[in-house]
Amino acid sequence: QVQLVESGGGWVQAGGSLRLSCAASRSIFNTSPMGWYRQAQGKQRELVAVITTGGYTNYADSVKGRFTISRDNAKTTVYLQMNSLKPEDTAVYYCNAQRTLSSSSVADYWGQGTQVTVSS
Repeated sequence: QVQLVESGGGWVQAGGSLRLSCAASRSIFNTSPMGWYRQAQGKQRELVAVITTGGYTNYADSVKGRFTISRDNAKTTVYLQMNSLKPEDTAVYYCNAQRTLSSSSVADYWGQGTQVTVSS
């Protein structure tokens, strides 16, 4: 059974920092890229950052230079360090793992989400 458990959200003033954590089942963590998505009220869910099993990272343009994704293989946990937060970063943040099922299909797994609120 795949489990993704997020923590670390909260309220912060603009310019502040937060670190999100996502503890994952080992079976999914060791074989899948891990990512963070966010969904602001009234908007579609969007990719924030992703990290592969090999440590390759990719970021949304809006967070480059401010957010850092990392993974701790021993703890099967992925982190999102968020610095210089802006009010527009306010959203529910979701941890994601993607398992390849075949050459043409994948299965997405999601955490329960954690609220991040940045006040101006």
